[in-house]
Amino acid sequence: MSASAPPIGVIGAGAWGTALAQMLASDGSAVRLWAYEPEVVAAINAERRNPLYLPSARLAPAIHATGDLADLAPCPIVLVVTPAQVMGRVLAGLAAAPRDLVLCSKGIEAESGRLMNEVARAACPASAIAVLSGPTFAHEVAAGLPTAVTLACSGGRAQWERLAPAIARATFRPYYSDDVIGAEIGGAVKNVLAIACGVVEGLGLGQNARAALIARGYAEMLRFGAALGAETETLAGLCGLGDLVLTCSSPASRNFALGKALGEGQSAAALMADRRTVAEGAHTAPVLARLAAARGIAMPITEAVGAILAGAQPREIVAELLARPLRAELESDAGDLGA
Repeated sequence: MSASAPPIGVIGAGAWGTALAQMLASDGSAVRLWAYEPEVVAAINAERRNPLYLPSARLAPAIHATGDLADLAPCPIVLVVTPAQVMGRVLAGLAAAPRDLVLCSKGIEAESGRLMNEVARAACPASAIAVLSGPTFAHEVAAGLPTAVTLACSGGRAQWERLAPAIARATFRPYYSDDVIGAEIGGAVKNVLAIACGVVEGLGLGQNARAALIARGYAEMLRFGAALGAETETLAGLCGLGDLVLTCSSPASRNFALGKALGEGQSAAALMADRRTVAEGAHTAPVLARLAAARGIAMPITEAVGAILAGAQPREIVAELLARPLRAELESDAGDLGA
């Protein structure tokens, strides 16, 4: 991209939004980054840093932070990186002009049970929707380390041809998909499973248990995805299995860190109240369990995470999972460590 091209917009200056802005500006492209907090706007513009959410990164001069969504009006492409639960409210304040909205938030709206693409379509019906998802830690993307993601385009190849050159960089490689639902489900479900893996770590249950949980959790992801029309190939790719492996294996994942603290005996209510950054899986688990139950989809790991977040004792919940009836691994309702 050239510095004279229209600016790219980014809504949300948390760690991930700031990292995406830094990546986009790495070749000199102009980026307009909307932040909710006035102090974040001031720090980015004056000091080239985001001390609240990504203090390690020295930000490119091509990034201009703003607290006014109207400043994104000239942007034909806008990356949406708000917390999932406020996306609808934020997008309602965006000018109604047609544009490409690239959704980078991973979750399900708790109140309505809608996926993020449904929330965005309702708020911005004139815009074309895409979903960017994959195995990405913000600090690595901001540092320019190699990253590959899924870019799922509801508008098919024509939208991909607009977006891919604008988003791709030397160390940031998008891969095409037209499966928006699959890309969203992969990102939402893996957050819940990352909490479960953190619980296993916090309880000291070992690497065998974590590997089993990842495999059985992936089976839950596939079942839920199939019920909503996602493609198995999508969930086997970067935005499904790839993201699952990353976030279930590292304390750098906010969801994994939350689960680890729960497994160590800390209170869910206290942990959530004390967090500036959002562990999306904590909001997603209850609604995901509710949606699965309504469709008759067995997701016992998801249910277990919901129970722990509601105050159940982690060790007791794990014991219940392990006590489930023995059955075939590929049986449709086998979704737990005891399968």
